[in-house]
Amino acid sequence: MSKAETRLRKVALWLADWARVGWTKGVTDNTTAGSGLAGKLGITSGLVVQEIGFDSDSDDAISAAIALTAELVDEEFDDVVDVVLLWWRDSDGDLVDALVDALVPLADSGVIWLMTPKAGRSGHVEPSDISDAAPTAGLQSTSTISAAPHWQGTRLVAPKSRR
Repeated sequence: MSKAETRLRKVALWLADWARVGWTKGVTDNTTAGSGLAGKLGITSGLVVQEIGFDSDSDDAISAAIALTAELVDEEFDDVVDVVLLWWRDSDGDLVDALVDALVPLADSGVIWLMTPKAGRSGHVEPSDISDAAPTAGLQSTSTISAAPHWQGTRLVAPKSRR
């Protein structure tokens, strides 16, 4: 089974469990910018989101929430995307290189959501490392959110002068 098929299977199992426990929020509730985690990330219906760096420690709920609203594609996707969801841990290598690579498929007005483990978690990335890496890669940080119990998201965009 390919990595993409394994990932889809995990999301499907998560969604089935989600329905089983009786969560009543409908799929349509997640299609507007103001609702749910996808809304918190500014992800709306019709956008293409490329997920990079997903691993066994990543949060399936984040991916599932996005998949309910937008088209979620994997690292192998080779077309332009509106959003890059980049899972990153301190041990993953050079953050500047990863951010530059994430810019390649990104539309001019696109957004990178850098998902990093929260403080005290294995793989935590210091905020200073992000604030140093972003401008080196030609990006600026606009906000940080608590995306899941163990993950935070940092929104990175090209400066307005470049857009």
